[in-house]
Amino acid sequence: MPEQGRFLKKLSLTDLTFIGLGSIFGSGWLFAASHVAASAGPAGIISWLIGGAAVLLLGLVYCELGAALPRAGGVVRYPVFSHGPLLGYLMGLMTVIAFSSLIAIEAEAARQYAAAWFPQLTQPGSDAPTLLGWLVQLAILCLFFLLNYFSVKTFARANNIISVFKFVVPALVIIVLLSVFNSDNLHVHGFAPFGIQGVEAAVAAGGIIFAYLGLTPIISVASEVRNPQRTIPIALILSVILSTIIYLLLQLSFLGSIPTDMLGNGWVGIDKLFSLPFHDIALALGIGWLGILVVSDAVISPSGCGNIYMNATPRVIYGWARGGTFFKIFTRIDAKSGIPRPALWLTFALSVFWMLPFPSWGALIRVVSAALVLSYATAPLTVAALRRTAPDMPRPFRAPALGVLGPLSFIIAGLIVYWSDWATLSWLLTSQIVLVIIYVAYKWVSPARRVGLAQEVYSSLWLVGFYVLVLIVSYLGTFGGRGIIGHPWDSLAVVVIALVTYYWGAYTGLPPAKLNLGTGDDD
Repeated sequence: MPEQGRFLKKLSLTDLTFIGLGSIFGSGWLFAASHVAASAGPAGIISWLIGGAAVLLLGLVYCELGAALPRAGGVVRYPVFSHGPLLGYLMGLMTVIAFSSLIAIEAEAARQYAAAWFPQLTQPGSDAPTLLGWLVQLAILCLFFLLNYFSVKTFARANNIISVFKFVVPALVIIVLLSVFNSDNLHVHGFAPFGIQGVEAAVAAGGIIFAYLGLTPIISVASEVRNPQRTIPIALILSVILSTIIYLLLQLSFLGSIPTDMLGNGWVGIDKLFSLPFHDIALALGIGWLGILVVSDAVISPSGCGNIYMNATPRVIYGWARGGTFFKIFTRIDAKSGIPRPALWLTFALSVFWMLPFPSWGALIRVVSAALVLSYATAPLTVAALRRTAPDMPRPFRAPALGVLGPLSFIIAGLIVYWSDWATLSWLLTSQIVLVIIYVAYKWVSPARRVGLAQEVYSSLWLVGFYVLVLIVSYLGTFGGRGIIGHPWDSLAVVVIALVTYYWGAYTGLPPAKLNLGTGDDD
């Protein structure tokens, strides 16, 4: 049997910030601008601000957890610490599915943009790959795997190099497109042609939350960070603020550089007209060299993001296994490299699997966005519960004004989940409820496994209640539902549900006698 190793603390503030920015800056900037414009028109700028504010609030909460409990795969271990294995099991499964599918999505995005040069990679009239295109995607996944197999520093060096290049092209895009900016585009069909509902829909379904969701890779590698108490909060906050500024400028430059005569039918269908937004708009403006640069970066940016998630997902799997509700073989770490290699192999297999049934970038973003927001949303309740049950735990960083920040961040997360629409939530949340039933049944049939089950259910019942109530509102509401509850009353109902759920979950965490925060991943 190979020697059990430890995670090696090799990541600096620069490494961690580039991990955050690199995971946020993947395929989102390449596709989201036209999707957001089609959903919200020029008011999509507000959608980006809402998304950035939501992720920053959640990031501040994660700063407290990451600094106090720097654990590998922390995003799925924190719920175990505060509420027990059942909650960790639910969040672990959801996060692993979302993370591993993100790797496949980024490989898909790289291939889709590369098809602008090599059309034989994509089926005519479709975003689906040809056999050659699929093999190119597989080769990209193999490259991600190899970059992560040998050491975390090898991964970090590759990511830093990629990150420097991948930010040069967006900066050029912003400069060039703002130079031909036409302010008439912002009001020719009204600033918000689809109303507040369009602004809300763009956050969840337009790719905004998908574009922003890059915080958890920072938390996932927390055990490999030098001086994590200082480094993690700075890297988290820097990543969100910088990415928000860049995304706002990109959206604004896209809106203002479209030739006005191409907006004759308004913003409806603009995502079809500019399916590869910045490449297509460069060609429409006759700036061929910029289109070439965009395609070049379009292969690199998603690849860099996919590489980061190939690094983060094994840590999440490791954390899930450490939480006690997944196979223990995935807690093994290679002694020489400090890499959880069994978990890395599983990550690679899952990423290949997710490439099989889903043909395009847009096929998964709603589900992945909703799933990741749900996993993020447990963080405020974890912080609130641990503040109550473990008040003496050292906290190098304390989330400010938690009495306001905690419920507000959970409410915003709940709204983003609800805005994902009924088609997404009907099976995503229902499947989670079914998994709770399976977990409880599995433990109930064995007297040995039944020990502590009542406490687990008690501490996690708030999440089930939240799922059921949101499903009801989604079915009756205006985001893909039957429209019986009109807008904005459906969103207000979700606000009330989220507020009640927050306090329910915060006050039903594990009692102090049952807390087991561990001593870190090197124990």
